Amino acid sequence: MNNLLYLSLLAVAAASAYYYSPADGSANRRHSLITSFCLAAALLYHYFVRSTRKVYLVDFACFKPGLSCLCTTEMILERAKHVGFLSEDSLKLVAKILDRSGLGPKTYLPEGVLHIPPKLTFDEARRETDTVLFGAVDELLEKTGVQSKDIGILVVNCCLFNPTPSLSDTIVNHYKLRGNILTYDLSGMGCSAGVLAVDFAKQLLQVHPNSYALVLSTENETSSIYRGNNPSMMLTNCLFRMGGSAALLSSHPSDRYRSKYQLIHTLRTHVGADDNSYKCVFQEEDEAHKIGVSLSKELMNVARDALKIHITSLGPVVLPISEKAKFALNLVKRKVFKIMIEPYLPNFTLAFEHFCIHTGGRAVLDRMQKSLELGDWHMEPSRMTLYRFGNTSSSSVWYELAYCEAKGRVKKGDRVWQMAFGSGFKVNTAVWVALKNIEPQLKNSPWRDEIDDFPVKLAPPKPSSNNNNNK
Repeated sequence: MNNLLYLSLLAVAAASAYYYSPADGSANRRHSLITSFCLAAALLYHYFVRSTRKVYLVDFACFKPGLSCLCTTEMILERAKHVGFLSEDSLKLVAKILDRSGLGPKTYLPEGVLHIPPKLTFDEARRETDTVLFGAVDELLEKTGVQSKDIGILVVNCCLFNPTPSLSDTIVNHYKLRGNILTYDLSGMGCSAGVLAVDFAKQLLQVHPNSYALVLSTENETSSIYRGNNPSMMLTNCLFRMGGSAALLSSHPSDRYRSKYQLIHTLRTHVGADDNSYKCVFQEEDEAHKIGVSLSKELMNVARDALKIHITSLGPVVLPISEKAKFALNLVKRKVFKIMIEPYLPNFTLAFEHFCIHTGGRAVLDRMQKSLELGDWHMEPSRMTLYRFGNTSSSSVWYELAYCEAKGRVKKGDRVWQMAFGSGFKVNTAVWVALKNIEPQLKNSPWRDEIDDFPVKLAPPKPSSNNNNNK
């Protein structure tokens, strides 16, 4: 309907130039023609800008590993004893972290990691990533019916595994993508890269109308295993699990009618200018020259402060007028009149029906729930994803959205908030609106055959003096 309106106005402008200009060939006629031409040009520009502004999520897929990758907590502890480099104190720490992590008794790890002794080779790492990404893309292409030759933009993100040729080259080769495809690899950007990649693809689609963008998110467990005994570096071994996602975004106006969601807003907050924030998640060598990712004790405080900055920018865009007014009034009292009151925390449940918050770990989700004052129902997708799949890094927000869909919760007009944290330190957001009622399609869901078993009742966290146990 909007397209028809713009074309109609354009036709009116052109007709006006002919019928209502002076017929004597005078300067008045030339002036009228120029005015009408400018109006037509403005309408054309506005039409094309609007048509390229909208970005749709046609569909997405999350990889679910096979039974050969299924591992229990007992299996993880048993393999930890056979790796050969963990001390007795480290083994006790691993058991303690797993007990408090929020992960369930069954998650997934690559076959090479589960092997006794583990096969932590480059070839195994490449095989893991190929298995995850090919599996997700195959499922996505089957669901959407889009041909590989129709994909014009490819964005792949993986933080720690970056082989040559690149991961995007691997996808191009495997699926025989076209020669003029725009390919990008995002590395070293942490768990927030999945949402960041969506923002990047959106900007590319807005300058390349009528295009498809394939966005792939994963992390490689085989190559990122830490082989030392530094406690701050062992946490990633305990929390991260095998997984990945594929999402098909479109700037084709006609895809609105078959897409699941429209991308309404993206926001990126980077606090890396502060040294404390920059160093809170840091890849480095330990005392024995073993490479790992260390998590600072200040991580939770950094995440809290970054979230405050982030929602201060997000709130005015997504909140209803009533919440904006309360927020503005509180800000004026504190900044202008110097009244010592607590900052007003907006009620984000008035802006969103569904929350997909990165599964960094139980402590992270507890802090987010408290900071945003969310109920257990809103946190359920994040907690159940952490429980069933663990921390799958940048793809976690897609497993959470898949949970909402599998439960039949997403209705037309519902708004979804995907938010993820990452090294650097970054907080990234993507806001979607459902274009239709999303019926559960369990055949292609990572929650197939088990969604009715969720939610599970989680045991309360055990008291601990060490809060640095989650990324």
